[in-house]
Amino acid sequence: MTIMRKAVLLALYGVGSVAAVTPALVFGQTAPAADKASDAPIQTMVIVGSRRVNTSATDTPLPVDFIAVSKSAEQGGQFDLAQTLANISPSFNSTRQTGADGADLVDSAALRGLGSDQTLVLVNGKRRHTVALVNLFGARNRGNTGTDLNAIPVMAISNVQVLRDGAAAQYGSDAIAGVMDISLKKNLGCEASFGYSQYSVGDGKNYLPSAYCGIKIGEKGVIGITAEYTDRGRSNRADPGNPRTIGDTKVTGPTVYLNGEVPNGGHDKFYFTLGTQQRKASSAAWARGGIGSGDIPSRNSAAMYPNGFVPYINGDINDIYGTAGYRWEIGEWHADLSQTYGFNELKYNISNTLNASIANKDLLSGGKGISPNSFDAGGFSFSQATTNLDFSKFFDGFMNGVNVAFGGEYRRENYKIFAGEPGSYNDVDGIGFGGNAGSQGFPGFQPSDRTDRSRNSIAGYVDIETDVTNRLKLQTAVRGEHYSDFGSTLTGKLAASYKATDSLLLRGSVSTGFRAPSLQQVYFSSTFTDFISGVPMDVVLAPNGGVVANAAGIPKLKQETSNNYTLGLTFKPSNTFSMTADLYRIDIADRIVLSGRFDASNYPALGATLSALGVGQAQFFVNSINTKTQGLDLTASHKTDLGAGKLSTYLGLNYSKTEVTKVQAPPSLKGYEDVLLSERERLFIEQGGPRMKATITFDYDQGPWSTEFKVIHYGSQTLGTFSGTAAGVPNAYYEPKTSADMAVTYAFNDKTKLTIGATNVFNVTPTRQNPDETDNGFYYDSVQFGLGGRAYFAKLWKKF
Repeated sequence: MTIMRKAVLLALYGVGSVAAVTPALVFGQTAPAADKASDAPIQTMVIVGSRRVNTSATDTPLPVDFIAVSKSAEQGGQFDLAQTLANISPSFNSTRQTGADGADLVDSAALRGLGSDQTLVLVNGKRRHTVALVNLFGARNRGNTGTDLNAIPVMAISNVQVLRDGAAAQYGSDAIAGVMDISLKKNLGCEASFGYSQYSVGDGKNYLPSAYCGIKIGEKGVIGITAEYTDRGRSNRADPGNPRTIGDTKVTGPTVYLNGEVPNGGHDKFYFTLGTQQRKASSAAWARGGIGSGDIPSRNSAAMYPNGFVPYINGDINDIYGTAGYRWEIGEWHADLSQTYGFNELKYNISNTLNASIANKDLLSGGKGISPNSFDAGGFSFSQATTNLDFSKFFDGFMNGVNVAFGGEYRRENYKIFAGEPGSYNDVDGIGFGGNAGSQGFPGFQPSDRTDRSRNSIAGYVDIETDVTNRLKLQTAVRGEHYSDFGSTLTGKLAASYKATDSLLLRGSVSTGFRAPSLQQVYFSSTFTDFISGVPMDVVLAPNGGVVANAAGIPKLKQETSNNYTLGLTFKPSNTFSMTADLYRIDIADRIVLSGRFDASNYPALGATLSALGVGQAQFFVNSINTKTQGLDLTASHKTDLGAGKLSTYLGLNYSKTEVTKVQAPPSLKGYEDVLLSERERLFIEQGGPRMKATITFDYDQGPWSTEFKVIHYGSQTLGTFSGTAAGVPNAYYEPKTSADMAVTYAFNDKTKLTIGATNVFNVTPTRQNPDETDNGFYYDSVQFGLGGRAYFAKLWKKF
């Protein structure tokens, strides 16, 4: 048995806090610890959820999934990180959206059925920035921001650790559902891969060349360089004759990441990470009908699109991430000083479109009725600079040892909205036909939407891990933070594990947490023109604290707060079988949601106020609901000899149920809770992701051949309709569905592998619905595994 395989087996079957992980993805990676049967010493690493410098994967009392992703880079059929993790981790969900404006351009992801902004993402243990986009449409994560995992190439990643527990007392805001820590490679040597995939119907062609090279610096330093170019084609699942384009977004662009360290004598070292991605994405808006089609005439021009047209929402995404730090020792204390910076920008350009009011004015002036067919629609950016100073020391003279850590953090954030060119939003002809002003498909941001807002926060924490006995471990943490815009928070955590027998470990935790309202939620503003009884009126998604929001009595946004509870076990009765099970409950108070649209028809008093301000309808972000999430995480793994080869089996299951327990309207909106949170929006929160997801993976290796067969089961979902049950229209019920992936790999030698396979081999699609009632106007929303269908792929990997 090779050392590599021995390391893998301990990661799969060791009795500790790290859950069993997919064998196919661990294989080939250095696992958190070495096999007990090996003479090699236990390897140590930084484990998310612990500040113990010399900890191993079996030392923390928290449920942590260790997902090695090298096999995905070498052989995986999913080419981006979000889809790769969605096909591995049962508690992780990410589905590509369509017909959802900006949400089509950035794939959001979430843990345990909560929002994408309730999971904290770290890179090499340092906080990663969120995107500038706040999702307004789509089947999940509505009103949320999140982290763009696809801005990090899979080839650059060593492993992903997923802490399935609240951790705000350890890491600060956003860590309500859990924490993901993405560890980047910094090993010597070079490798490259080329992947190709396409859907079975022939579209969505995806090319992915990717390469990594680790280069020695000085005596012991190293820099790892990863370069990747994404070229993913558009897919379309609309019926023949339907002018719409419904499917995957077209994506192109390069990504480059550097990661390394340079020792400076003893245990001191300088470390750094720098990554950038320039991505161009293009998705289709709803189609506009041709002349005489019954569509609103003002949306089109006979001289430009007599047969109708599909506007395209194009986004230029610029993402930058960098960290520079220094680790050193002060006596027996370990110290770490770092500076992290993140920047995300999305600029919109709308093509194959028109401003119908410009075309109409041209026609009235004796022209042909022509408008420009593309517009700069503006955009937004978000930046975050984080300074950390951390200290830790292990004291072995107290009980069986205690690790004491403390530190501080300063963070500054900035959010900007910039306006588009005038033609993207203005009304030129002044006639007032509904929907004719601005670029069709996506009206541009107006000068009144511009914003440039910043805030800062400062935090301090104390984290103590105590080995009470050789069987009992305790972990305690307290963290206080002060934000310049909403005030202070104090959170705490208590966790423990008890090794009842050599094969059974019990663990549990209780913690409080919080999530600060994002600057995007506080200051996002988007205004467009609608027409009520022929009179032009503004419709605004009003920023918090602005004139419209204040007139409506919307209070200042404050932090969400949470209480987290977990109770679980790990069980390893033999060297060939292990399992973990964890129950959890997450109670969130004052959760921030995007309200329904208020106007004179559903709230006359507010409607009059809005009309006096020149605004016809308004939406707001507001702390308006409490939710309860309960669930179970279960993993099991088994390995055995089969014939001349070895079979590894992995089962993972997550069941998660979220319920809205209270709708709390501000005083000015009492009695209008059904508008504040409609049945449709409530179901997006409760069932935006399937309540159950399970995976079972079979890996069989024999000689140069290896095969993988993976079955992924998605539970049912119930989503709302536009008409609603009050109008006699039933909710959209999506039946449970089961998909499968398979792949065959041949290793020509240790340095060359070829993989051929298929994803969703049975071509399963979600349950068919009434397209007039779905969010994207198609037969089914982008739920469960999405709407692409079966795909084939091939990947060639070479090590140099």
